[in-house]
Amino acid sequence: MGGYPEGAPCWADVSLSDPAAGKRFYGELLGWTFDEGGADKQGHYTGAFKDGRRVAALQPKRDGRMPTTWTVYFATPDARALATRIREAGGQLITEPMPVPPHGTLAVAADPGGAVFGLWQGEAHTGFELTRVPGSFCWTEVYTRDKDQADAFYESVFGYRGTSPGSADELGADIRTWSLPGTEPGPDTAVGARSLMSDAFPAALPDHFLVYFLVEDCDATAAACTRLGGRVTAQPFDIRYGRMAVLNDNQGATFAVLQGSGT
Repeated sequence: MGGYPEGAPCWADVSLSDPAAGKRFYGELLGWTFDEGGADKQGHYTGAFKDGRRVAALQPKRDGRMPTTWTVYFATPDARALATRIREAGGQLITEPMPVPPHGTLAVAADPGGAVFGLWQGEAHTGFELTRVPGSFCWTEVYTRDKDQADAFYESVFGYRGTSPGSADELGADIRTWSLPGTEPGPDTAVGARSLMSDAFPAALPDHFLVYFLVEDCDATAAACTRLGGRVTAQPFDIRYGRMAVLNDNQGATFAVLQGSGT
């Protein structure tokens, strides 16, 4: 398990009222197996595995006011320094950098538009052990109503190099992909993206990150989601890179699945 460069998505977890029900849902939907991690003040953090390799985690909500949601974490070698840059760029810290020995240091932040994301300074646990294969993380993007604000924030904080992969008419949305510093921006180096929310999105929907998992069959996965007690919020549709759908799990957490063009 290697480390991740700063700004790369390196981990994802979901906060649930009923992690046991979540295990049943994701176990069947994505083929995950589970292992109980160490207990702490927040309860049991349950690791999810695909083919024996770590791909995500489930955790219990500390109280009912917490959102039922997926959180994506971005790697950093220095969570405190990154927290300072986030504040200087107009963001805020929801959870200050907090050691989680021996695994690493955790923080949770929000951008100026309110989209929430995590920071992870890995030590014993550096992040995903498997990505971009069916049943594992493959992509993330932030949905925002203020693209100029989001672009300026993330490109300042992480040094991302941004580019548009095509026009809004071609892509069906105004999208800007982000590549890490020192790389040529483009589809082969992109680690995430910004997507502008159009009037088609509910007015009450706040800025947010969407986490994507790769699947072998998007339509079959969407059908299985409904059968397992979840909900399909965006029916399977074709995009330039394959076929995707947006789903809610059996407790309401939103995520996306992507059937890649080569899957």
